[in-house]
Amino acid sequence: MRFQEVAQVYERIASTTKRLEIREILSGILPRVPSSEIDKLLYMLQGQLRPEYEGVELGLGDSLLRRTISLATGASEGDIRRAEHRTGDLGTTVFELVSSRSTKGGPPSPDPLELGEVYETMMRIATERGVGSQEAKVGIFADLLRKADPLEAKHLVRFALGKTRLGVREMSVLDALAAAFGVPDIKTARVRLEEAYNVCPDLGEIGRIVREDGLRGLDKVGIRLGRPIRPMLAEREPTLEAVLARMPQGAAFEYKYDGLRIQAHVHKTRDVRLFSRRLEEIGSQFPEIVQDLAACLSHLPAIVEGECVPVDPDTGELRPFQEISRRRGRKYDLERFRQEVPVRYLLFDVLCIGEESLLKVPYPERRRRLEELVRPDERVDLATREVVGDLSGAERFFQRSLADGCEGIMAKSLAPESIYRAGSRGFLWIKYKREYTHELADTIDGVIVGAFWGRGRRGGRFGAFLVALRDEENDSFPTLCKVGSGFDDATLEELTKRLRPRALPGPAPGVESHLTPDVWLPPEVVLELRGAELSLSPVHRAGFGRLREGYGLALRFPRFTGRIREDKNPEEATTVTEALELYRMQVRKISSRAGTDTEETSAP
Repeated sequence: MRFQEVAQVYERIASTTKRLEIREILSGILPRVPSSEIDKLLYMLQGQLRPEYEGVELGLGDSLLRRTISLATGASEGDIRRAEHRTGDLGTTVFELVSSRSTKGGPPSPDPLELGEVYETMMRIATERGVGSQEAKVGIFADLLRKADPLEAKHLVRFALGKTRLGVREMSVLDALAAAFGVPDIKTARVRLEEAYNVCPDLGEIGRIVREDGLRGLDKVGIRLGRPIRPMLAEREPTLEAVLARMPQGAAFEYKYDGLRIQAHVHKTRDVRLFSRRLEEIGSQFPEIVQDLAACLSHLPAIVEGECVPVDPDTGELRPFQEISRRRGRKYDLERFRQEVPVRYLLFDVLCIGEESLLKVPYPERRRRLEELVRPDERVDLATREVVGDLSGAERFFQRSLADGCEGIMAKSLAPESIYRAGSRGFLWIKYKREYTHELADTIDGVIVGAFWGRGRRGGRFGAFLVALRDEENDSFPTLCKVGSGFDDATLEELTKRLRPRALPGPAPGVESHLTPDVWLPPEVVLELRGAELSLSPVHRAGFGRLREGYGLALRFPRFTGRIREDKNPEEATTVTEALELYRMQVRKISSRAGTDTEETSAP
């Protein structure tokens, strides 16, 4: 396929914020892409070269790209900077420079670029390592730009910057694949595609399979050592009575640790790969787990899941999440932080032993197999668990979990249908936290979609953020609140430095907002928030019209907890459906105390 066609698709998608239009554009081009190239197209549409869990990065920053553009076009780096300041976008700048080169009678265009050629060149750049690698990257990319027409050059540069501005999310791609290859039963196709993607979170591979073999090809998609699966998720209930009522065939309670959820893939060679719930490989940040885990398992290979929690180095007591967050993303001083913030890996599930997938095995059997598999030591152990028979037993276990430094409990069904539902949320697992004693039944994980400049002491950096929830029904991000409380100066400085280069000229595709922030941002960073309550609001768009016509949900008196959810991607943020249920829980509590069955009238 000609890369020019791909660049035209980029251009069409970048010109719209309508999710349905994006899906139509994608479903229109996918059947025309050869099966040997559809994976490459799907990766590049997401601004990637490989699935996120492989961690393949191009490694070309702004300064290197300006040098590259200078080599390719003959413009000085100073001229490029001035043009970029005027256009606000390096992609648009290179579009103008390449267009100017053509109108001034530059060299004749070479053979048209092909998608496969562009992709393989990008992979060459990404895999350059060692002494002289930066110069090699610059030279390779400059050669590619010399072959590109203006539109191709524009989107090649945006891709290299990680600023494709497309907003093509995983669920939109699955919808497009269903529309392209699932005719006539598109709804059934969409369900099958998501089920396969939950076990194989590689859209390139999923796309190639359905392009070659149709939906029947998805039957052969299964768990694979070294490739993470999307984690199973839990629902909420407001009381322990409600938790037990959901599980009439019995429940096991586990400690809900305030740590980092990690899926570990342990090879027969004793090599260990650790993946966060965002499917990022994070083994380098926890070398002690990588070093010890294989010796704690009686059979290899295996895939296990657990919570990595910080512990007090003197007492062994559990420490809060903020302690372990100091180790996330760190490349330097690892040994010092390893000593200052020791961790334990507490296992609660096993997904594969040897060649046997356990995803379809009921939870009680998986737990039995896990207990047989694990040989605990001071660093690796089993999550504390107890099968509870009645409410009094449930309450005792819950209070015990709080006393031991946990944030609540996870209840897990003992029913025969209690299989591991990768990527799905349901009542086979239910979380119940200590926050449920407050007015608002839980914290909210919201996605930053915009920022407001600070004033006074916060001048020169972001002082507040526009935060949205995820609407899973239409793959959008409607706003919930504006939050500025709870941030210290260091966090605001960090977020400004991190997010300012990601600024957009308008709302990202799928963002729904009546407010206009000073800076629009792509929905990428997840913040944990608390609030006094959820209320109805004519301003914010979360759940708009679902409880009352003309009103959405808003979080009153929102406050940042201090926890940036690096372990969650935007698709794992609190959903509109969850927020609506939290609102109903809150209303039921208020109505119960007031001795009435009428719904609370919330202030806008």
